[in-house]
Amino acid sequence: MKTDNIIVEKSKSFALRIIKLYKHLCDEKKEYVLSKQILRSGTSIGANIKEAIRGQSKSDFYAKMNISLKEASETEYWLELLYESDYIDKNAFCSIYNDCQEIIKILVSITKSQLSSE
Repeated sequence: MKTDNIIVEKSKSFALRIIKLYKHLCDEKKEYVLSKQILRSGTSIGANIKEAIRGQSKSDFYAKMNISLKEASETEYWLELLYESDYIDKNAFCSIYNDCQEIIKILVSITKSQLSSE
């Protein structure tokens, strides 16, 4: 489903990539601990963004966006661990890691605008 909101679209596409990565890690690599962590944090980004959009107030919106940013940063960490422990190869890592960093940049921009509006 296409929306006009770039962060909603990117976070959902990213969550779908994370789900595929999770399946790969479980099915092919038999890795169940790190994969569960990245599944939780990587899909939580978009869920919190969706909640933010339906927020009851500006402060509710920014609180949820900040949670999304924290989840994206955590996901970045799990991706680094998966790569550095050889669970994912360089090509897979670079592709999904770049997507994660792009989401982080957008969320930083959104959350910084809160500071300037206060």
